[in-house]
Amino acid sequence: MRESFLPYFRPTIEADDIEAVVASMRRDWLTTGPMVAQFEKEFAQASGVKHAIALNSCTSALHLGLIALDVSPGDEVIMPSLTFVAGAHCVRQLGGKPVFCDIDPATLCVNPETLLAVITKRTKVIIPMQFGGRPVGIESIVDLAHTRGIAVLEDAAHAVGTLDNGQWPGRTSDAAAFSFYATKNITSAEGGMLVTNRDDLAERVRVLSLHGMNRDAWKRYQEGGTWRYDVVATGYKDNMPDMLAALGISQLRKLDTLQRRREALAKRYLEGLHSVPGIRAASRFSDHPNRHSWCVFAILVEEVEAGISRDALIEGLRERNIGTSVHFIPTHLFKAYGAITQTPLPNTERLWKQLISLPLYPAMSFSDVDDVLTAIRELVPSGSGVLSPIA
Repeated sequence: MRESFLPYFRPTIEADDIEAVVASMRRDWLTTGPMVAQFEKEFAQASGVKHAIALNSCTSALHLGLIALDVSPGDEVIMPSLTFVAGAHCVRQLGGKPVFCDIDPATLCVNPETLLAVITKRTKVIIPMQFGGRPVGIESIVDLAHTRGIAVLEDAAHAVGTLDNGQWPGRTSDAAAFSFYATKNITSAEGGMLVTNRDDLAERVRVLSLHGMNRDAWKRYQEGGTWRYDVVATGYKDNMPDMLAALGISQLRKLDTLQRRREALAKRYLEGLHSVPGIRAASRFSDHPNRHSWCVFAILVEEVEAGISRDALIEGLRERNIGTSVHFIPTHLFKAYGAITQTPLPNTERLWKQLISLPLYPAMSFSDVDDVLTAIRELVPSGSGVLSPIA
């Protein structure tokens, strides 16, 4: 058993990241300013999407994106229940109705078939999510939606590093919302980014992100600026400060290195889990030009074959000094959403009870992965069956 605790996640913050934040603080500008503008520029270039608006969270990106897409009371917004609750909250805050759809058991993502089961004349937006960073097949979803006059706003919280048919989220859809939360592939501690190729969405989100003002403080207070501004819409306080943007820039410039490390760790997990009875990897490597970001490495526990329940395996790993998580408790099971009438979600309700997210982050060693694999083998009784990673 490990002598020290292996946490589910540990951020990869290096000396250059720290220096980037310190250098930003030495520039005598702390709130939204030149570092935010630089972060937006570099993220737009990396993603190949025309507009990138830095915000204080992915939740804010989803919220403002829905507003820019004119979601209003009575509108329906479709999303998987197997995702974080933020998207559903945003829809409710606008008076809309979150409509939960089931997932494809092979990918844990939505697909055109699961979406068609819940689309109605009131559907305004679809919010697909790349579970763990797995490409969702966005082109088929966008085709389905746009032929029906429905917009697509990707919840790309797990998808920095994901390529869907060679494209970043936001290239094909109306917009995508990224997360830079501490556990994500690149971090700004807290933060998010809304990317879109649509000029109208970008302009509206940018204005809404800072009280509906037509000019931010940087434009007013820098040399040659003027104190006058107008408030052109009822907006919000969702802007990102420069210090967080400085960290985000430093992390973004290392994305390829961080991605390769995640891929190497994921490969070791997949190889080690291949022969463990009743344990399936929830994802596999994606074929070129697709790419999995490996933001989350999840396994599914088939209790009968594994001889141990999901919850017992979590507890057994904890006793062996290994942290885990579960992505996710389905939103429709929360008390706050219990009154929503919905179609059955058999795959969601079956599979979430089997899910465990194992530690995977660039600061881990191969030895750390081997410790997790050894612990799983100790906890799973020997069996005759062999389950490969799902397709």
